[in-house]
Amino acid sequence: MSAADLLKKLPAAFNAAAAAGTTATIQFNCSTPMYTTIKDGTCTVSDGQSGNADVTITMEDEDLVALMKGELNGMTAFMTGKLQIDGDLMLAQRMASFFDAGKL
Repeated sequence: MSAADLLKKLPAAFNAAAAAGTTATIQFNCSTPMYTTIKDGTCTVSDGQSGNADVTITMEDEDLVALMKGELNGMTAFMTGKLQIDGDLMLAQRMASFFDAGKL
């Protein structure tokens, strides 16, 4: 599965209760840049670059897929250079709880 295919599944895997009160834009820089917007209990995914991302996640496709599926530990990925984060680090840490990895 490509990172783009996985990112397009995020709205179906979104857990609105876990993200309650969160308004954020998360930019994913992978082979096909995309971003997700979380607002008012909904999640949408768009192609391209967001002009106002709260956090930017930069990873290789296979690493991003593994991270989102829970197969790659985020801290390990960050410490080994597989994951680069720019912006709101706390949002990046909470992001995994917003999505059901079993639906990705």
